[in-house]
Amino acid sequence: MAHCRPEQCQPDLVSNPDRLRWNKRYNEDFRPTFEAHPLAIRALSMQLPAGPVLDLACGPSGSALYAAEQGRMVTAVDASDVALSMLAAQAARRGLSQEVLVVHADLYAWLPQCAAYAVVLCTGFWDREVFAGASSAVHPGGILAWEAFTRVARVDWPSLPVEWCVGPGEPASLLPPGFDVISQEDAPGSSGAKRQMMAKRRPG
Repeated sequence: MAHCRPEQCQPDLVSNPDRLRWNKRYNEDFRPTFEAHPLAIRALSMQLPAGPVLDLACGPSGSALYAAEQGRMVTAVDASDVALSMLAAQAARRGLSQEVLVVHADLYAWLPQCAAYAVVLCTGFWDREVFAGASSAVHPGGILAWEAFTRVARVDWPSLPVEWCVGPGEPASLLPPGFDVISQEDAPGSSGAKRQMMAKRRPG
C-alpha cells in the first residue's frame, strides 16, 4: 500500500501541462452542468462510516456538491484552478462553501491523508500510483469508486496515451489487501471504452 502524508497543495503549478490543458478547455465557452456522476450517487447511497469525501481530478464537480448536500465534508482536488473556481463559486451559490474544500494540486505529486475518507471518488483520470494513494486514503468500511478509460478507447482516440487507460482486470486487480470488490463493469453507454469499479475497505 502506498505511503501517505498530510494533505498539501503543490505551490507552483504555473507551467504544469495538465493545468494548462484543462484550463484551456474550461475557458473555451465551457458550461458546467454540475450534475453528480452516477457512480458518486451510488457510492453515497451505500452504508458508510462517518467521515468526509475525497473527489480526485474533480473538475467543476457536481459530485462534490452532491456529497456536500448529503451532509459530507468534501475535499475536491484538481490541477485546473479554472475548474476549481467554477466549483467554489457554485458551492457558494448553494451555501456549501464551508463543506467544500478545493485543493489546487498535481495528483502525480499530491497524496491524501491515510484512512481519512468515507468515500474516495475519481471519475475522469487514471494513474496507477495515484490509485495506490487513493486506496490508502479510504477509511475502514469506506468506499473507493473509480471510472477510467480502457484501452478500447484508443480505437476512437489513438492519441490517448496507453498509460492513461486501465488494462485488463484493472483497477480491481490493483487493489491492496483489505478491499472487497463490489462491482467492476463497463460504464453504461461507453461500449467498453470506460470501466467503473466500486470496492469497500474491510472494517477493522
